[in-house]
Amino acid sequence: MTKTQIKAKKEEVEPEILVFCCNWCSYAGADLAGVSRFQYPPNIRIIRVMCSGRVDPSFILRAFKDGVDGVLISGCHIGDCHYISGNEYTRKRFEKLHKVIIEQLGIDPRRIRLEWISASEGKQFADLIKDFTNEIKKLGLVKQYYLV
Repeated sequence: MTKTQIKAKKEEVEPEILVFCCNWCSYAGADLAGVSRFQYPPNIRIIRVMCSGRVDPSFILRAFKDGVDGVLISGCHIGDCHYISGNEYTRKRFEKLHKVIIEQLGIDPRRIRLEWISASEGKQFADLIKDFTNEIKKLGLVKQYYLV
């Protein structure tokens, strides 16, 4: 590596990504990724919730206000929710929130994602985190002034 490449690598800042995982499926998928030693960037912070339906939109807006660069909500696959319809509720709420983020707040809609990961999908979880992190890196870091 050249001196310029080394300096650029030192100055590279990893995006902060907040991941809400449902207890029953996606958190177990994240756990499986770790136990299986699937590599994914360490720049995520996982918050375990009992159901993706418990993720209040205010949590997401607060995360962006506090300078998080991306938010990922992950729950059970449709039809597999341990609380019957929690993930259906999440999907409907996400669609409304996405519209608010795009139209009213000016936050790039690619900064928030909703994905379904089961307990047996550790590899998919790791791949999802890599993909989302790379997408956020391309977008650049979020500015804290979005929700002032």
